[in-house]
Amino acid sequence: MKKQEYAIVDIETTGGNASHSRITEIAIIIHDGSKVIESWETLVNPQKEIPAAIFALTGITNEMVSGAPIFDDISEKVLQMLTDRIFVAHNVNFDYSFIRHQLQESGFKWTARKLCTVRATRKIKPGLSSYSLGNLCHSLDIDIENRHRAGGDAAATAILFSKLLEWDTEGIMATMIKKTAQDQRLPPNLPPDDFAQLPDKPGVYYFHNQERKVVYVGKAVNLKKRVASHFSGNSITPQRQNFLRDIYGISFEICATELIALLLECSEIKKFWPAHNRALKRFEPKYGLYEYEARNGYRYLAIGKLGKFQAFLESFGSLYEGIQLLRELSEKFEIDNRFCNYGITNEGEFLTVPDSGNLPEVERHNSQIENALEFLLNNRPSFAIIDKGRTQDERSCIWVENGHFYGMGYIASDVGFTEASDVKDFVTPYRSNHYIMQLIHAYVKKYPGKLLLKKQLEISNYDTL
Repeated sequence: MKKQEYAIVDIETTGGNASHSRITEIAIIIHDGSKVIESWETLVNPQKEIPAAIFALTGITNEMVSGAPIFDDISEKVLQMLTDRIFVAHNVNFDYSFIRHQLQESGFKWTARKLCTVRATRKIKPGLSSYSLGNLCHSLDIDIENRHRAGGDAAATAILFSKLLEWDTEGIMATMIKKTAQDQRLPPNLPPDDFAQLPDKPGVYYFHNQERKVVYVGKAVNLKKRVASHFSGNSITPQRQNFLRDIYGISFEICATELIALLLECSEIKKFWPAHNRALKRFEPKYGLYEYEARNGYRYLAIGKLGKFQAFLESFGSLYEGIQLLRELSEKFEIDNRFCNYGITNEGEFLTVPDSGNLPEVERHNSQIENALEFLLNNRPSFAIIDKGRTQDERSCIWVENGHFYGMGYIASDVGFTEASDVKDFVTPYRSNHYIMQLIHAYVKKYPGKLLLKKQLEISNYDTL
């Protein structure tokens, strides 16, 4: 390793992401593997305002950088100092992403092998209470001056780097700087063992923050490959950088099939409501079927937007789905269309069929409404889905009761059923929702042979029930 030179880098910036923020100060220290051979630092004019919070942290003011060179003016110097050297920094991906981005904006295409002193210290000195630069310097007796300034932090990182070279008797750092080293692509706060334990199997994975709170839930056909994909690439969006910095641990649960992984992912997102999950949060039902009685004593059925505290009989992803079901119910039970409200207009009024002729007798009409609701509640399908298990000795099972997801689990391969409802005894209950039932219905349509049906539907539109 002593033949290789290292560029130890620290920067100060106007914010936390390379795409919207700029460098305000940069320090580069060249280390030959035994000692520092060159140092350079400069303020940089970011050509934008420095936020008050950043000034409070670094002490760098707009006045201090107003006469400093812009990055374009120093880009050749930066490139010359970094070329053919290992890029070293504390939380290396942060500094690397900024410098790579700004060099690219200056017309230079640059990449380098990286070494993260956070990761290296975790491996060489495990068990410390904190691996932030300030706390490491305190616990390892490293003098640090001008904290949160590029020159001071780079000098402290250089001392830490020298100590790590001395302590590294097992060649850990040599392994880390290889281009193919997986550690270099992992988030800085993630223990490598958490990633190493991931299997090449389908399942659900959980990213945890420093307090062990779940901040992201995902499903995978191959857990190791899917998790690795989160850490590949050089995206510099603030969302991705905040996401990676928030990952302190990974846990997982192996699932027998992709469907079970999908259902578990959806259930766990509803349970934990993780900060970095966005996609599945959009699949909320928007409309519901309501029943109410007017002052004249007539009962109505209505399709309307879901409210937070409104009790509904059925939910739908679209207004069209709700209208379709209500039309089928009104036709089957001969309900007068004047008592069916088919949604709300932009003006906030219910879409109704205009009044025409005499109204039906109240008791007879209300009885028809009651029959429709009883049919809706009692004629939803109950069925099981039986599929392969996680091993040869088990099968997976899903139970849907009265049109709602009841639960899922695993059962030994030698257990038999006398009827489909026996599956219910072997599943773990979960809460149902509209999106989960969409997934189940789509799966049943694709693989009807895996369905054990208890009650046949009488309404043709299977999806709405």
